[in-house]
Amino acid sequence: MNIIILIIIATSVISFIAFNNISIFEKYKFNVGAIQNRKEYIRLLSAGFLHADIMHLVFNMMTLYFFAPIVVEGFGNLGFLIIYFGSILLGNIFSLFLYQKQPWYSAIGASGGVSGILFASIAMIPALKIYMFFIPIGIPGFIFGLLYFSYSVYMMLNPRQQDNIGHAAHLGGAFFGLVYAIVNQPEKAIENSMYIGIMALPLLYLSYEIFIRKRIN
Repeated sequence: MNIIILIIIATSVISFIAFNNISIFEKYKFNVGAIQNRKEYIRLLSAGFLHADIMHLVFNMMTLYFFAPIVVEGFGNLGFLIIYFGSILLGNIFSLFLYQKQPWYSAIGASGGVSGILFASIAMIPALKIYMFFIPIGIPGFIFGLLYFSYSVYMMLNPRQQDNIGHAAHLGGAFFGLVYAIVNQPEKAIENSMYIGIMALPLLYLSYEIFIRKRIN
């Protein structure tokens, strides 16, 4: 059993356990107040094993399943683990920074890690065809990435009550995965810079909203 399947199984099992055990969900989800006041830093990582519902879990794990093999082929199992868990951590650290004045802010999901894998893999093969559900036409990887981040940015800027999904973590995770890919395979990243730029458009817009317009504080 390869490392990708192990991560998917572990995440799915823990998520299902938390679906039926609210105390576990509350103890290990990302929460600004708990991290700042009680120093529960384990939440920066453990939140990546929790999900809001079945669709949230399936979407993240499906994306991971499609893109992670590219990362493993390009950077090995160790590189995959560094990108995945490094992206979860950086994504949640960014969320902690972004929402430091909102101690009630909570989030869960592997989105930060998946975003890191997504950006790193598409930096290697941007034209990879992705087939979803019953759509017979393959979607180029960088277009899939563009849609993925567009949805994340929209949800982050238009939050819904009880959403609990770590949309802010997408940006930090994507940044980590992209930087890792550029540092380790700069020639490939430069070759595919146009596709990376297209995929990154929603993240650039999000950066503008956060740092220029101060829409989130």
